Amino acid sequence: MRVALAAAVRTLPRGAGLAYEPKFDGHRLLVLRTEDAVTLQARSGRIVTSAFPDLAAAARRLPAGTILDGEVVVWHEGRTDFALVQRRAAATAARAAVLAQSLPASYAAFDVLELAGLDLRTRPYERRRALLVDLLLPLGPPLQPVPMTTDPELAATWYETLPASGIEGLVVKRLDQPYPAGRRGWQKLRHTDVRDAAVVGYTGTPRRPQALVLVLPMGDETPLVSSPLTAPLRTELAQTLTTRTPPAGRAPTITAIGLGEVPFHPLDPPLAAEVRATSARHPPPEVLRLRTDLRTDL
Repeated sequence: MRVALAAAVRTLPRGAGLAYEPKFDGHRLLVLRTEDAVTLQARSGRIVTSAFPDLAAAARRLPAGTILDGEVVVWHEGRTDFALVQRRAAATAARAAVLAQSLPASYAAFDVLELAGLDLRTRPYERRRALLVDLLLPLGPPLQPVPMTTDPELAATWYETLPASGIEGLVVKRLDQPYPAGRRGWQKLRHTDVRDAAVVGYTGTPRRPQALVLVLPMGDETPLVSSPLTAPLRTELAQTLTTRTPPAGRAPTITAIGLGEVPFHPLDPPLAAEVRATSARHPPPEVLRLRTDLRTDL
């Protein structure tokens, strides 16, 4: 099932008929409850049910014929922690059962696409939202509807204050809007330190990549070396690289902060990644996730 997408904006949209939701920093996840089972589907289409047994168990309380769209997050010390979500997503089935106890997942639902077998995607968002709240509030955590407001001033306050809790911005939707499956029909306003970058290379080896060589948007196009990748990101990149033919010839070098000149492997065509970076070159950009859904023109 194709999920709705959001186009980035630089300022908070305002106007009649708009709704605002916090944008959680987690993994996009569809919850599909059938008569006999629960299936958890990542944005890529990959089935990740075994990685989140706690959410799958909670979703069994949903009525058969229900499909939810939302974000899986892990809370740690009062804020969402994306690295811990990655750890949960990359776990084997045996390890996932242990992590479900020590790092329980929460599901921030922002849409209901099907309810009791009825396809709701053509219904306006305002109606879907009301059905979502009625469905989930009696159940309680870990399945919860995201907060929503139609007040742009409250939304602006959320944007300024919620990053301390790990919220990375806002998603804006029209109240009269059907679910825009596979299209960028929503809008997202993210804090400026999170952006999409072109991945023009990597350090380490194809089987054990260490960091990414990035070109940041609206910069001077000088490549930068990221901070070291987390273990789940190294695994994901290594899997992605299995479809690439390694470039021939001697590896070029690039200056990495604290390491000096290091060799790297160019990527042509580049990949894309979401990174957290300041306007300065130090500290190095932190890679949040690979963006396999994006293509870059570099």
